[in-house]
Amino acid sequence: MKALDTTALVLVIIGAVNWGLIGFFRFDLVSSLFGTGTAFTRIIFALVGIAGLYSLSLLGRGRDTDRDRTEVK
Repeated sequence: MKALDTTALVLVIIGAVNWGLIGFFRFDLVSSLFGTGTAFTRIIFALVGIAGLYSLSLLGRGRDTDRDRTEVK
């Protein structure tokens, strides 16, 4: 699962950088690299979205791990 977690994190970072560029400069890096509305661009956006949803589970696992560490004394 570690590889999946790392992949999801990388995709979320790519999405965050892209949204930051859109917000600050109105520049969509993914669309400029792969074309506006192409199938590949839509796949990248879909993967970033799925990675964002998957990352919600990382948030929950981090809290469970912290709770387990404090309870085991």
